[in-house]
Amino acid sequence: MAETELTAVPLIDIRTQGPLGLLDAAAGRAEALRQVGENHYTRLGLLLGDAVGRAWLERTANPYRQEIAAIAARLGAPGGVALNLSYEYACTGLTGPDPGGAGIRLVRVLDWRLPGLGRHVVVARQNGGAGEYYNVTWPGAAAVLTAMAPGRFCAAIHQAPMRRHGLTLPGDWLKNRLLFWRSQALPPSHLLRRVFDTCLDYPTARRRLIETPIALPAIFILTGTGVGEACVIERLEEQAAVHDGPGSWANDWRTRDFGANWTPRGHDNPGRCSSLHGRLDHPLDGPDWLQKPVLNADTRLAVRMNAATGELAVLGIEEERPATLEFSLKNNGLAAT
Repeated sequence: MAETELTAVPLIDIRTQGPLGLLDAAAGRAEALRQVGENHYTRLGLLLGDAVGRAWLERTANPYRQEIAAIAARLGAPGGVALNLSYEYACTGLTGPDPGGAGIRLVRVLDWRLPGLGRHVVVARQNGGAGEYYNVTWPGAAAVLTAMAPGRFCAAIHQAPMRRHGLTLPGDWLKNRLLFWRSQALPPSHLLRRVFDTCLDYPTARRRLIETPIALPAIFILTGTGVGEACVIERLEEQAAVHDGPGSWANDWRTRDFGANWTPRGHDNPGRCSSLHGRLDHPLDGPDWLQKPVLNADTRLAVRMNAATGELAVLGIEEERPATLEFSLKNNGLAAT
């Protein structure tokens, strides 16, 4: 698309209204994404997912259940609950000293098979009590997948490998969903929101992401503001393997503590990690650093963030090319430019 045809990524202040205010501020984007979800999962699938998800949120006393219920009611169509519990994406991430300045940089590229996520991405300015943070998200979403808290930390979630049960791929997927529905713990994306809402610094966030039980496996990438404040936390429901220091990550385990019965997510995990790791010591200005296999048909977002400098760059992607203008937040009055 020509640059004149690209839309801007909006910065929406929801510090007082919360995610329901985000939905109100970008209702058209929310409905477009809900329709994408209906096309992908079918209307019947969303209705079933809403019913099961609503029952699970109530049974587990999920702290965001009322918020998600209000979002679903405001949408007035199937999908408000089911899409808030959707967790089917791949990612490539990089952490290390920022070659363009002070602090630690976190780079995240998100892949998801739902078209439109790149075109309709927004940045929400939030505050859950511990301080402000900028959530790279979508209207109608209650959780956090990618965010930057100036002066505190940055974090992102990668989907973990799929646990194998010897039941074929569909059977393994179904078994894993049943294990999720039996859990009383928080989904990983809900835990990450709680961390941004309540943790004042990197050490507290790191400890919380290591110790808090979660409903299904995940990979958390976390960076702080000082030298050495970077880690990747590989998580099972009640077990963690922590890797401190810079590096690149995709959707496979590095630890051997979790056994061998796992299937990596996404495609070409070694190639994606190697490609991004090769950029560790280089500034990543503009979109030209995005190359195959990091860039692929499922890529929807490219995000660069640094909590020490308060910088955040977001690019929406569709069909392997920019779908938005690049959003750039500089620590100069924390205003988007």
